[in-house]
Amino acid sequence: MADRSTSIAVFNRNLRVTDNPVLAAAAESEHVVPLFVQDRDLLGSSFSNHRRQHFLNAGLADLDSSLRNLGGRLIVRRGDPVAQIAKLAAAVDAESVHVGADVSWYAKRREERLRVELGRQRRRLIVHDAVTTIQPAGTITPQSSDHFAVFTPYFRRWQDTPVRPVLPPPVRLLLPEGVRQGSVPTGQEVAGWSGGESAGCRLADSWFADGLQRYLDRQDDLAGDHTSHLSPYLHLGFVSPVQLAARALETPGTGAAAFVRQLAWRDFHHQLLAARPEAAWRDYRSRQDRWRDDDEQWEAWCAGMTGYPLVDAGMRQLAATGWMHNRARMIVASFLTKTLYQDWRRGAQFFLDGLLDGDIANNNLNWQWVAGTGTDTRPNRILNPVRQARFDRDARYVRRWVPELAAIEDPAKVHQPWRLEGAKRRRIRYPEPVIDVDHARQEFLHRRKRT
Repeated sequence: MADRSTSIAVFNRNLRVTDNPVLAAAAESEHVVPLFVQDRDLLGSSFSNHRRQHFLNAGLADLDSSLRNLGGRLIVRRGDPVAQIAKLAAAVDAESVHVGADVSWYAKRREERLRVELGRQRRRLIVHDAVTTIQPAGTITPQSSDHFAVFTPYFRRWQDTPVRPVLPPPVRLLLPEGVRQGSVPTGQEVAGWSGGESAGCRLADSWFADGLQRYLDRQDDLAGDHTSHLSPYLHLGFVSPVQLAARALETPGTGAAAFVRQLAWRDFHHQLLAARPEAAWRDYRSRQDRWRDDDEQWEAWCAGMTGYPLVDAGMRQLAATGWMHNRARMIVASFLTKTLYQDWRRGAQFFLDGLLDGDIANNNLNWQWVAGTGTDTRPNRILNPVRQARFDRDARYVRRWVPELAAIEDPAKVHQPWRLEGAKRRRIRYPEPVIDVDHARQEFLHRRKRT
């Protein structure tokens, strides 16, 4: 049995050794057990899609390698996280268990259960904030509420709030004797994505060297794709948002400021979900009318066959890569919820099933924002997929993901193939639009006016 100076560092969405408050605090003990539990419930959910599982597995293998360089190794268990953590804590006689705070209902319930179970064993549960976000949820609040419902005033306060320092990795880790490691998964690169802290740091280095300065001017360029692509790495904690913000704030220029603003949007959605956990699946702003239910249009949207090239390009990019440009995400979400007038929950779940960075707070609350049921101060704004073509002026984005249209010379007609004349249109094996966007806009505004 180990002595009472043993701690367990639980890894969930903090799969890194640098700037990890959970690991840093646990490393103050004489013995440290770095633990990851393969959650049986999550393995059976949308999280376990093939691409995302490989991405996670590669990250776990990378984490194990990093821990070995520090003298430790990653201990892996499978099953109910609470039961597995409590069982291991008893086996090594751990004085404390360290975990990172999270905001979803599932994570909060898991934390409550773990606190009760460890309390029965007379062991301490220590929950660390600012692990998955820069500012802890609930620390920035207005006077009249427990959370900010509008981003701009939140961001003003966010900018003025001190940020914890970036933490170095532990110098050395020492495992207690006799702990069985378990099976560390192995992953592989999928659709160009390599999981893990090492891959995330390489991507961040490249982004800060070549992309950050141009970010403000080029972030909406669909074909250029000048965004950081760091969101999947932030989701699983392969990279630290605190560390990214610190690096960006040391970089002069408007690009850095725009990038930090996007990191603040992550924090905003996490603080909202922490205060209103039901908003993950329930309208944040209530509505009185009913969503339409048209399975044929829904299936066309899912397959990238709506007849609107910009919408279809975004959906096909998601299917092929597990990622979608942020501007495209807004366009396809607006099309589903405000043009086809279908429930945002269907789209949110579809994204969670397919995205590498599928995160309840950021994904679902962004869907609500676009659908007009969330925190957008202009809930009736509609992103017309034809007008949004200004973000793909030469049609390179559409030509890449909708190859049926690649041979059309005129970019305007790539985005509006229904304008092709007779025989030219018939030669293009591409569907007619599933709906008239102008008519759908009028119907949407009429519906909303009635409510």
